[in-house]
Amino acid sequence: MGPDEEENRWPPWLKALLKEQFFVQCKYHADSHKSECNMYCLDCINGPLCSLCLSHHKDHRAIQIRRSSYHDVIRVSEIQKYLDIGSVQTYIINSAKVVFLNERPQPRPGKGVTNTCDVCDRSLLDSFRFCSLGCKIVGSSMNFRKHKKQSPDRKRAAPQPPTMATSEESGDSYSGSSSSSHHGRKAAKLFPSFSPSTPPRTSANYRSTKRRKGIPHRAPMGGLPIEI
Repeated sequence: MGPDEEENRWPPWLKALLKEQFFVQCKYHADSHKSECNMYCLDCINGPLCSLCLSHHKDHRAIQIRRSSYHDVIRVSEIQKYLDIGSVQTYIINSAKVVFLNERPQPRPGKGVTNTCDVCDRSLLDSFRFCSLGCKIVGSSMNFRKHKKQSPDRKRAAPQPPTMATSEESGDSYSGSSSSSHHGRKAAKLFPSFSPSTPPRTSANYRSTKRRKGIPHRAPMGGLPIEI
């Protein structure tokens, strides 16, 4: 598939729709209580519209954008008439099935998750590949390469980066290689550490750490007069 074929794979209004900011006040009908821009004309592709602006787009294909948890969604019953939403996970919101317009990355997937979005790694049901329409566009591109995530066990087994800071107690180290002192000094020169190093242990501070506090002595009470 060439670049032109890939560009023509999607309708011309889709990428423009995903870039728009909805639920802003209409600049033409700011005095109206229906001035919130949550409509979009697929034929004109001229930005978000309020319900009053929509009266100038009769017989045009128009869709309504809704919001869930500060993210834009659209009902499946509306969008599937104009776009193939296969492999995009659907959600039930207010008794209606919807899809999200753009990605919603997750900091870390929950425990036991077996399937995530190919693009942003959001947790998904096993039968889906993308969490939103935007992720489907990115993930379906011929230039897209999904990165492989390491499991926690493999992360723990992965080799550690070179140690930059050195100490006199353990000597220079470089991931446990045989030429540890040579590589350690070389790494320290290339990447100097700006944090203070731990001072070497001496006999004086060794004794101070081992010193125990003496038994506290209370002042004698026999010299104080006691009134009865």
